[in-house]
Order: sequence, then structure tokens, then C-alpha cells
Amino acid sequence: MGPGVTAGRTGALLVVGDVVTDVVARHRGPLAAGTDTAAAIRTLPGGAGANVACWAAAEGCADVRLLGRVGADAAAWHERELVSAGVRPRLVLDAEAATATVICLVDAGAAAERTFLTDSGASLRLEPADWSDALLDGVARLHLSGYLLFSEPSRALAAVALRAARARGVPVSLDPASAGFLRDLGVDRFLAFAEGLDVLLPSRDEACLLTGLSDPADAAAKLSRLIPLVVAKLGADGALVARYGEVLARVPAAPVTPRDTTGAGDAFTGAFLAALLAGSGAEDAVARGCRAGARAVERVGGRPPARE
Repeated sequence: MGPGVTAGRTGALLVVGDVVTDVVARHRGPLAAGTDTAAAIRTLPGGAGANVACWAAAEGCADVRLLGRVGADAAAWHERELVSAGVRPRLVLDAEAATATVICLVDAGAAAERTFLTDSGASLRLEPADWSDALLDGVARLHLSGYLLFSEPSRALAAVALRAARARGVPVSLDPASAGFLRDLGVDRFLAFAEGLDVLLPSRDEACLLTGLSDPADAAAKLSRLIPLVVAKLGADGALVARYGEVLARVPAAPVTPRDTTGAGDAFTGAFLAALLAGSGAEDAVARGCRAGARAVERVGGRPPARE
């Protein structure tokens, strides 16, 4: 068991990240430009950070906390949804911006691939003033949503949180979140931040973008020379575990018929972190993440099933 894995450590998971209102539109076949396309449309709670927190709670993590920023338009609804999922939210109310909204266009064909239209709203207006080191009291792991890095205020908050966690010896993980936004931010700026992490959880596209390599195994191995533990999420191809420049394990995906791939990576991350907190090794935690990701794509939206 190496860096990024904590054996037998008890404590809370603190997630810092985005809380989003998802409008999920499932359509079949190509969109008809200039006219109507029939779709099944639902409004659901989402956001990469919030989804990770909810999946970690669903996977048995007893104390999951979330720091996020929302607008007054949907604050009460999001707080209720998070509490009902077993998460302890600390939602900063933004007086000027509305809650982030994402329109998820999901092709209801066999691959259930999705396209996002994103209005980041209040979520990327988190700032250092929203942070307190007391948020780390009782925390065994800190997880940062990569979306925090895509605006100046929330990037500054992420840096403050990372420094505070490292000062306390709390391991920090991050999911890069978006290959498109990563290109805008710049690979060098992202990697400069990532040097302080213990765990990085990129998708296939993100890992390849961050390294300039076309093979995800090579990309994960290269990233693991910078970050102690790298877990590359490969969707239907499972996941890779890399350390110290070498891929140590390939974990297959669970077979599944997808309905909506929204939030599958968040489900993986939440279950993976819950397993680490329970004392699992990295490979077992990745296997648990793959199983959660499979359950997620069978559902519409990015959250786990509601608790009884």
C-alpha cells in the first residue's frame, strides 16, 4: 500500500466542488437542426462535486461533507437533495449569480453518449473567503472537483484547500473534470497544480490530453511520475491503476446496458474514495468504482438511487 492509500484510517470525506441543476434531455438519433426533436426531459440535481459526495455516501461512507456555492434560485432544493442522500452540505449562498445549470443532451442510442451545455453560474464563484481550515476537522480525505480550476476565484480556493490539507497530512484527490475546459486552462497550469495531489482520477481523454500520448496506459504511467497514484477511468474498458511510472493493474468494467452515462465518472470516484476510507487497497477500490459506474449508467442523471 503506497501514497494516496490510507489503511484503516477513520474520518470524514470532504468534497469541494460544483452543485448543479441538470436538465437531462434524452433523444434518439441526431438532433434536427432548425426544428423540433422529440426528447424525454427531466430536471435533476447534479454537479461533479455533489455527485461524488452522494455516491460516496451511498457506498457506505458515514460522514460525507460538501462545500459548494449556489444561487438563491435553487439553494433549498439542492440542500434537501444532498441531505436526503446522506451528505452534510455547506452551501455558500451567492447573492449575485444563479445556481449552475447544465443541459445534458443524451443520445438514447446504444452508447448513451452525452453532450453538455454548461452555465457555471455560482459554482465557479467559490473563493478563498468561503474556506475555513476548520472544514478539515475530522476529515480523513479531501476531494477537489476539477471544475474548481476553471475560474480564478475557485482556483484560488482550491489552492488554499490543498495547502491546508497537506499541512494536516490529509490526502487530496482530484478529478480533472473536463477535457474541453482543460484545453482552455492549459496543460502546464493544470500539472503545476497537480504536483501537490496524492491521487488523480482522469478520464481516458483527460489523461491523453495531459500527457500528449495516445495510449491511456502510457498516459497514466507518465502522470504517475508526477502524482503518486493515478487511476485512469476508461468507461466500458474499465480502469487502470498506475504508480511511479508503471501501470500496476487493469480492472475490467462491469457489463451493463447504458441508459445515460452522465455522472458515471462521479459514481466511480465516490465509490473509489469510500472504499479507500474503509481501508481497501487501490485495486479493490477501483473495482468498486467500476461497479458503481456501471450502476450509474443504468440510471438517468448523475446521482445514486434515493435512500429508502
